[in-house]
Amino acid sequence: MKKDFIFKNVDFLKGIGKQLSKYLKKKKIEKIKDIVLNLPYSETDRSKIINLNELEIGKIQTIKVFVKKLNFPRIKNLPNKIICEDEVGQIEIVYFNSREGYLRKLFPKNSWLIISGKVGYFNKKYQMTNPDYVTSLEKQEYVLKNIPKYNLTKGINEKKYRSISERVINNLPEIEDWLDEDFIKKHKLENWNNSIKKLHTSNEGKNNTSQSFRRLVFDELCANFFILSENRKKIKKIKLQKRFTEKYSKIVKNKLPFSLTSSQKKVLMEINKDLSKKQRMFRIIQGDVGSGKTIVSLLVICNIIESGYQCALMAPTEILATQHFNLAKKVFKGLNFKIDFLSGKTEIKNRKKTLKSLKDGNTNLIIGTHALFQKKIVFKKLGLIIIDEQHKFGVKQRIELAKKGGDNCDVLLMSATPIPRTMMMSLYGDMDISKIDQKPSNRKSIITLSKPEKKINEILPYIKKQIANQNQIFWVCPLIDESSFLDYSSAKNKFDFINNKFPNQVGLIHGNLDNEQKEIILKKFLKKEISILVSTTVIEVGIDFPNANLIIIENANKFGLAQLHQLRGRVGRGQKQGTCILLFKEGLSKNAIKRIKILKESDDGFFIAEEDLKLRGFGDIIGFQQSGIKNFKFADPVIHKDLFDLAENYVKINQDKLNQNKYGFLLKLFDKAEVINFE
Repeated sequence: MKKDFIFKNVDFLKGIGKQLSKYLKKKKIEKIKDIVLNLPYSETDRSKIINLNELEIGKIQTIKVFVKKLNFPRIKNLPNKIICEDEVGQIEIVYFNSREGYLRKLFPKNSWLIISGKVGYFNKKYQMTNPDYVTSLEKQEYVLKNIPKYNLTKGINEKKYRSISERVINNLPEIEDWLDEDFIKKHKLENWNNSIKKLHTSNEGKNNTSQSFRRLVFDELCANFFILSENRKKIKKIKLQKRFTEKYSKIVKNKLPFSLTSSQKKVLMEINKDLSKKQRMFRIIQGDVGSGKTIVSLLVICNIIESGYQCALMAPTEILATQHFNLAKKVFKGLNFKIDFLSGKTEIKNRKKTLKSLKDGNTNLIIGTHALFQKKIVFKKLGLIIIDEQHKFGVKQRIELAKKGGDNCDVLLMSATPIPRTMMMSLYGDMDISKIDQKPSNRKSIITLSKPEKKINEILPYIKKQIANQNQIFWVCPLIDESSFLDYSSAKNKFDFINNKFPNQVGLIHGNLDNEQKEIILKKFLKKEISILVSTTVIEVGIDFPNANLIIIENANKFGLAQLHQLRGRVGRGQKQGTCILLFKEGLSKNAIKRIKILKESDDGFFIAEEDLKLRGFGDIIGFQQSGIKNFKFADPVIHKDLFDLAENYVKINQDKLNQNKYGFLLKLFDKAEVINFE
């Protein structure tokens, strides 16, 4: 059988019709390879035959019995019963709504059978209703073993799926391994063909440290790193060097009311060096909340304009884009730069005027939302694209972004979500990474306190005092509405509670509002028309409210460390001291206590991200699931850290050997081939 077999759609397999195919797709099983990569999460022990006088009620057990009598009542709705026995006892096998002919064929009278299913007890008799397996003694090997259990969806039973999975695994073609035998042995991995069989037929699929599982992790990481490496080659094309003397940026630096940190200076130097190179820049600035990424980007813009090119700065929301626009006008005052603004709400008259100015090259800097990259927008000489808080860019989007600017356009991304060191290469391996890991000297650390939720009334006088001092407050809740399933605070209920205490001074914002409604409320808060903003986590990134100096986070124990740190970073961004109060319910877990302790003791976002990774694991970290960065299917940076390093080194050594014959199968297996046009 050819290796292409596993890339065919599941309905290629005999016995999978439209309906079953539809159910499988609900579990994201669309191709045969998805069956191969859908590992069992557990197994059911059906290997031991139990005597009928030793049965345990409620357990799945296997019996060897003699079919004594078949009972098919003629009264509607009564079940069909097959009376079976062994040397020491008797049991009823019960079926509802099953055809008599089918059961007579399945249970030949006066024959011995192997039956496996869940044991029940009714009317002082052992019963097994609709058993999972019924087979003759000749075929007992099919049942008498540990049987893998898979996560399934409604419409697919275990027996049916197991039959499909076994057929696929047993018919897998022999794949020529892309790893050398010596490499496999040296690093205690397994060859590909053996690993897949073991993952489905032994307990290795449940053990994420087994040799077979680690092999799959290594493959997944290599596929990821190969694509990032290939993407890097595509992006780092030859361009014209940008020449500048830093004339404008020196003027801006001299006007700033503060000095740049050594970390900001280092990042600025890295970017300027990139701009002067013959290869295009594709760099990301990683900086903690309030570390001063924006001012670095504005100084870079000065050098781009001096070199005779235009700049585009994009933000995810209009309010954040407006914030950047106002800051740029303030910082560049007196430099005679033409700065324009563009969003989806820009009036047609102003829009036409701005588009003409961009095309003619009169506009030096355009700031706006994603509207900047619509097809109709033409730049005369775009030299730099800057994207702020845009975590949702995957590898393919980064390729598209790089194309938009033309051959001489450099690209700079900014992110305020600190990424653990172990994750940096696997997410941003196609980019150069700069890190601002110092806070400006004038930025005060936020005081972080914790308090039981039952003492919530004790903080109301403190809020009253904050309002009297012209300060503003964020009040964050995990839910929008009250839930009967979760004992969490809801933003809507809290709004009613606080509005009752501080009438006409409270606003409410949550994810169910559309962007326009959100921005109206945020603008009210920014203009100080309201003093308290009750919110879900939608306020966690980007927007600067210099007058907000207190944030109260309810059910703080339900958030991850990194997310709490992001939320805390919304306050203390002006001259005054910022305070964060974490409210929690009693009876905290050890992990929750540890998280709150770390947050109270540290304001280093990179340290907090590392600790969050250790405590909660990759899947739950803010910046990954919530920001749209896809999880690995098998790899975990905590459990498999050594494999991340090993895969990174392997790809560095073998990146020039990336060809369809050797690695095409690997890339297709993990849905990466189309990124580099492998068929």
